[in-house]
Amino acid sequence: MGESVLNGKRILAVDDEPDVLEFLEEEVLEAAPNCKFDKATSFEAAADLIQANRYDLVVLDIMGVRGFDLLELAVKRQFRVAMFTAHALTPEALKRSYDMKAHAFLPKEKLKEIVPFLEDVLKYDYATGWKRLLKKLNRFFNDAFESDWEKKTGMNWREWGK
Repeated sequence: MGESVLNGKRILAVDDEPDVLEFLEEEVLEAAPNCKFDKATSFEAAADLIQANRYDLVVLDIMGVRGFDLLELAVKRQFRVAMFTAHALTPEALKRSYDMKAHAFLPKEKLKEIVPFLEDVLKYDYATGWKRLLKKLNRFFNDAFESDWEKKTGMNWREWGK
């Protein structure tokens, strides 16, 4: 396996669960030991870091840290953002993440596979990245969401995954 595109990048991860942040940091640093990894467990701490630093990638939990508010701040600074959630795993949150210009929407159930998803966020432009994400997670979303989940988003995600 070649060197990770995450190597040498600066990443901010925000989650109100410190154990999730620790696991995420371990996974990323194992794949990319020269990555600079910042963590925050609250909206306030994350907002301060977003305002004070430049990040190549920001990973945001949705619940507990006001993830969509942080998404807005990060996108204004032109940071690439991956939304990351367990409790807000809904078609509506998926669509909102897309509409607010997050580059990815990742279920916490895929935490052990996080590195390739984050690498895609850095490797691909917005539209291509979403298409790759939906191709990888189409079956997961079909199983996790109710049968009419695509209608609730108003988008034909299945076509994107082809």
